[in-house]
Amino acid sequence: MPIESRLAELGVTLPEAPVPAGNYVAFVTTGSLVHVSGQIAMDADGPVTGKLGDTMTVAQGAAAARLCAISLLAQLKAACDGDIDRLVRLVKLTGFVNSTPDFTDQPKVINGASDFMVEALGEAGRHARSAVSAAALPLGVAVEIEGLFEIA
Repeated sequence: MPIESRLAELGVTLPEAPVPAGNYVAFVTTGSLVHVSGQIAMDADGPVTGKLGDTMTVAQGAAAARLCAISLLAQLKAACDGDIDRLVRLVKLTGFVNSTPDFTDQPKVINGASDFMVEALGEAGRHARSAVSAAALPLGVAVEIEGLFEIA
C-alpha cells in the first residue's frame, strides 16, 4: 500500500515540509541515505512547549513526538521530490526530550514517534533509536527528533 494511503487511513495528511530556522538545510541526501535535521514538535497553534517531569505528562510528550515524526516524513517526501514511496526503510531516530534532571522516561516519550513510524511504514518503519534528555530545546519545545532514512 502506498505510504500516503496508509497515512490517510491513520487520519494523517503530510504538511508542507517546514523551512529551516537557521543556517542549515532541512535534509542532506548522500548516496541512498537521507539525513533529516531535527524536527521540533509543532501543531496548528505553533510549537508544542513544555518540560517533561514538570509541565507535561509522558502521554503529552509522546503526542509531541508523534508530531515530530510527521514532520520527519514531510521532510523525507521533500527529499524524494514528492515521491515518499522511494522509502526503503527508516534507519534511525534520535530523540531529544526537554526534561527535568530527575525525569527518566525519555524512551516512553520517543515511543510516540517510533510507534507512529511502525504504524505508518510497517516493517520499513522499524529502526534503531536513541532517546536522550535535554535541559532545554529550541523555542522551549518538549521534543525534537532527527531521522536517518534509506531511499531507492
